[in-house]
Amino acid sequence: MTWSELSVALVQEASGVEPAANRERLAELTPPGADLVVFPEAYARDFGPVGDDVSAAAEPLDGPFATEVARLAAERGSTVVAGMFETSADPTRPFNTLVVASPEGRVTASYRKIHLYDSFGNRESDRLSPGEVEPVVVDVAGVPVGLMTCYDLRFPELARRVVDAGAEVIVLPAAWVAGKRKLDHWQTLVRARAIENTVYVVAAGQPAPRYTGHSLVVDPFGDVLAEGSDGSGLVRATLERARLEKARSVNPSLANRRIPV
Repeated sequence: MTWSELSVALVQEASGVEPAANRERLAELTPPGADLVVFPEAYARDFGPVGDDVSAAAEPLDGPFATEVARLAAERGSTVVAGMFETSADPTRPFNTLVVASPEGRVTASYRKIHLYDSFGNRESDRLSPGEVEPVVVDVAGVPVGLMTCYDLRFPELARRVVDAGAEVIVLPAAWVAGKRKLDHWQTLVRARAIENTVYVVAAGQPAPRYTGHSLVVDPFGDVLAEGSDGSGLVRATLERARLEKARSVNPSLANRRIPV
């Protein structure tokens, strides 16, 4: 059955470098009443100082963090997406992973960040492993939802592949580092990915001062449905499939493509 509405809640909160403390705050921060709850990138353990070794905080998908996310998903009756560092074959370079837990209390999917943040003076690839170049689309209350993470936003070809895999909503947790032009880039690129793909983009970020904040929910026309400030907070919105259908009728850019993928 085609979906009608999806209620989303974006948790714009800062994480620290102590995984246990971040994990304990999940219960306080996970709101009731949303079909989909999205935490930022690296919520299980912040990146720490530039170049910090995060490998000691890496966990498997059945570890303490993902298990608590799944417990809360069941308790709240929501799908919950949250960022963590996941163990990999290289113990010194874990994955930057999004874990997805269903309302049934199970970890049902994960996405390993493909594009590592080797930009603006950072070298994420020195301490993390990239995921395989493969789109990940999950079912959330009947809605096909594609997953991307932070720096992935700067690569429109990935968003297009996610949409070609069926996504009608793109969820993008981030820890978008603050700095000159960065807020403008964030807002512009989130809206661009929504407009060019005629999809909703649900982008949850960590707050200032280290990060940009301004979590965004953008509709397929590029209109901002909800936006956070630079501080901590909760951003809510309701997505409507009728609006997506209207956008794709008015602007059938996906159907009008002539360059093969």
